[in-house]
Amino acid sequence: MTELNTTPPGYDLADRIALTTPSQVKALSHVVRTTILGLLHERAATVTELAVALERPKSTIAHHVKVLADAGLVQVVRTRRVRAIEERFYGRTARIFYVGVERGPEGDEMPRDFNDFEVAAGESAAAFRDGKLWGFLRHARISEAQASEFWQRMAELVTEFDQLPRFGETMYGFAVGVYPTDQPTLPDRAD
Repeated sequence: MTELNTTPPGYDLADRIALTTPSQVKALSHVVRTTILGLLHERAATVTELAVALERPKSTIAHHVKVLADAGLVQVVRTRRVRAIEERFYGRTARIFYVGVERGPEGDEMPRDFNDFEVAAGESAAAFRDGKLWGFLRHARISEAQASEFWQRMAELVTEFDQLPRFGETMYGFAVGVYPTDQPTLPDRAD
């Protein structure tokens, strides 16, 4: 068992940062960079640690970390001396990065994140094949205000998931969402 970490990711970071430049959005367009950001959500890490975790050459990981750093998505959060070399630990600059802002039913700002379900669908394919995918999909005819309220409750659950102690050997994904669909509805009853 690995060391218990009860306050992920172990360094200070903003709750949310809006991506306002094309270079920031482009930085997230590569799967290696989004995976790096996912790993740094757990704790700060060196390029060497990231290279081991991703089973990629250190030079490749260093390039991707530089792209993320240049875009302001990661930063050096601490250093340490190892022999004659200063080792840098990188961390995210925010828990959530989002593009654009939408208005909720009450006029409140709601960040529009990337299509997390597209990512979750790709990640969950192997779990589905292995019989280890737990999920539900439900449809309900509700008001926009109810959907907004439900979204707030899901956001609280996501925060709880983010703050779980980090240990064990398996990384689990957690995807939630509320979205309008084209599903058919029954007509109102004529009593």
